[in-house]
Amino acid sequence: MKPCRLSFLLAGLLLAGGVHATAADHVHASHAWIRVLPGDLPAGAYVTLQNDGDQPVALSGASSTVYAEVMLHHSSSEGGMSRMTMVDALPVPAHGTALLAPAGYHLMLMKASALVKPGDTVKLTLEFTDGSTLATDFIARPANAVDENH
Repeated sequence: MKPCRLSFLLAGLLLAGGVHATAADHVHASHAWIRVLPGDLPAGAYVTLQNDGDQPVALSGASSTVYAEVMLHHSSSEGGMSRMTMVDALPVPAHGTALLAPAGYHLMLMKASALVKPGDTVKLTLEFTDGSTLATDFIARPANAVDENH
């Protein structure tokens, strides 16, 4: 094969690889933490998602080897009543941020297979609507924590 043809072939392969980038390729997770509650009570997981891509993406859930169930929820308060609803997806805008935080969107972690204590690190695999995933370490914080620095 001539060098010129090889150069075009390699350039084409590189461009084709960029076209098929997944949501997880463009999303960065930071400030990831878990509020651990006593006993078998569910825990809440919080994280900041930054999308550096040109297209919006959507978080659809997560999984964990430590928790049997992980669900994406949204907390809200209306007329003095707090409620929590399960949601299918959380959009992360192009060149934007989505925040999972107390009193808002969060991951509900249920049925821990082992005791999770403050200071522990738990890996959650964030799942996006395009099927891509992003493994992220979450730091466990005590029940009275209000952010990842507590």
